[in-house]
Amino acid sequence: MKKVIFSFIAALFGTMVALAQDGDKKVDINVNSNGGAWYTSPWVWVVGAAVFILLLVALTRGSGRRSD
Repeated sequence: MKKVIFSFIAALFGTMVALAQDGDKKVDINVNSNGGAWYTSPWVWVVGAAVFILLLVALTRGSGRRSD
């Protein structure tokens, strides 16, 4: 008798859980809402190139010591 009651309660609980789920809910997730990735902007490439050139010039100039 305990098995029958337990089975009935389990079935009832399972039905309640299944009916508690949401129906047709549409979720709109727009990932590209701000126009694209940061590296697609031209100003990023200009700033990056300027920093690269400045570092290249600073490294090739040396420390300023001369060996006479």
